[in-house]
Amino acid sequence: MSSSNATSSILLTDKPADIKSKVNKYAKSGGGATVEEHRANGADLEVDVPFQYLTFFLEDDDKLEEVRQKYGKGEMLTGEVKALLIDCLQKFVASFQEKRKKVTDETVKHFMSIRKINPFPKHWAAGKKL
Repeated sequence: MSSSNATSSILLTDKPADIKSKVNKYAKSGGGATVEEHRANGADLEVDVPFQYLTFFLEDDDKLEEVRQKYGKGEMLTGEVKALLIDCLQKFVASFQEKRKKVTDETVKHFMSIRKINPFPKHWAAGKKL
């Protein structure tokens, strides 16, 4: 994916409407050419971009498995999967944007400063594991 083509990826600076538009217009579906074909054969989850994105962004594993089953069997349509993805991405990007607003020059200075790295944290010395 190329960041030089604004429609080829979801950017962390995208507005909710941009995310919705990109997913609906450009995310390749693995569903059938017609609703009837899709209902009969289900979706090809290996090539379905919205489903692949959900494997990374949908935190509810049970919901992902439900989508995998229903969409793969044709019980769920592409539009429903894209709507779920849009919701996930909009929430993720909004959360990132809110956190980014809180970053100050002082925060950047702290993280860019040279500081000692302790290769053996205190909890290691106590025999505790993470």
